[in-house]
Amino acid sequence: MSGRRDAEYVEYVESRLTWLRRVAYLLCQDWHSADDLVQVTVTRLFTHWPRARRMDNVDGYVRTILFRTFLGERRSLWRKRVLLAGFVPDNAAPGSDRDAVLDVREALAAVPPRQRATLVLRFYCDLDVEQAAAALGCSPGTVKSQTAKGLAAMRRALEPSAARKEI
Repeated sequence: MSGRRDAEYVEYVESRLTWLRRVAYLLCQDWHSADDLVQVTVTRLFTHWPRARRMDNVDGYVRTILFRTFLGERRSLWRKRVLLAGFVPDNAAPGSDRDAVLDVREALAAVPPRQRATLVLRFYCDLDVEQAAAALGCSPGTVKSQTAKGLAAMRRALEPSAARKEI
């Protein structure tokens, strides 16, 4: 029985690993931290796999683990004391507007973690307000306010520099 359960877990994780890494990258803004976040997430999923595999929406369960782990790590004292500042260049997709992608990533990185998590859930994962609230463990009103604040911060960061100087 355990072997079949483990095989189901491995099959699920292998099929969703690319998606988990992309979402984690959007949250962390660096691939090393994203990989660490995914590792913690899949480890926690393994410990709760018997419960998770019986759920109607396993992706939603995993997404909740991912986002709660991200926010929990941002609140931890270790994160505040230790900051690793490595840089690994990203390869852009062919045909994309590389400058626009970099500008959006930079603006998203500047948004506080809770607002960033809300923006990624709402616009990258395409969740509605109630689903995002459930994933983050907060009220729908909090999701709405965090989304509005995050979008405002991104708009300010993406304004042309000439428009910012005139204000």
